[in-house]
Amino acid sequence: MAAPDGAPVRPFFATYSMTGATLLTAVILGVVEGLTEFLPVSSTGHLIVAGSLLDYTGEPAKLFEIVIQAGAILAVCWEYRAKLIAVATGMFRDRAAQRFVLNLFIAFLPAAVLGLAFVHAIKTWLFAPVPVAAAFVVGAFVILWVERWQRANPRAARIDHVDDIRWPDALKIGIAQAFALIPGTSRSGATIIGGMIFGLSRTAATEFSFFLAIPTLFAATGYEFVKNRHALAGGDLSMLGVGFVAAFVSAFFVVRGLLRYVAHHDFVPFAWYRIAFGALILGTAYAGLVRWE
Repeated sequence: MAAPDGAPVRPFFATYSMTGATLLTAVILGVVEGLTEFLPVSSTGHLIVAGSLLDYTGEPAKLFEIVIQAGAILAVCWEYRAKLIAVATGMFRDRAAQRFVLNLFIAFLPAAVLGLAFVHAIKTWLFAPVPVAAAFVVGAFVILWVERWQRANPRAARIDHVDDIRWPDALKIGIAQAFALIPGTSRSGATIIGGMIFGLSRTAATEFSFFLAIPTLFAATGYEFVKNRHALAGGDLSMLGVGFVAAFVSAFFVVRGLLRYVAHHDFVPFAWYRIAFGALILGTAYAGLVRWE
């Protein structure tokens, strides 16, 4: 199809930017990011698989996927705005606020240090659907084991509120979060399950995972944006904006729903979902039904 002057006419959703992705792709990936960022199912893994299906891969896709995480994190900031404002205003005079900030900083460090050290190797070898699917399955069995262990040891949960976390607990959770550098592991899953192993209740571990996501993902977003800003064209900003908003809206509902869920349920259903999802990717790849990129 061509215009009267012979120039090709592009449909509305073919507003291409960031190496061929459309605004519709931005919406889909933004929703995927928001729905999966805070569940123990790996947002990065879902984005890699979704990007492969949508034929949106490579460095621009990785940059886009990291930047839209800021939309999901903004949803947490909005949901916990009262807590965050209280911490910010009391940081220089309130010991509880100071301990809270220190705990987040300590928990943030392991993933930050290891991420900077191994970012290139991780992107080169592990950002692909098949390694992600394998991590999905392995992570699922870890979740099943921890849930079974906690049922057998109901008194293991000695910390019921994030304000009661001590710095050694924060360090252990930070080390657990570092395993999420492996795509498909799930940052939220690693911190929540790690928190439960180290004595946090399911609710406290979930909330601390939310708070820890703020410095972790904002730092990753800022780092990638500054490092790769030269690769962005003018049209890319509209795509990033669409993905950002889609991630914010979908994450907002997930954050509220997950807190209600963990008050009365465990994470076993998410483990079985991970197994099914991972098996589907591995099975189709092995059978040659889908050529995953």
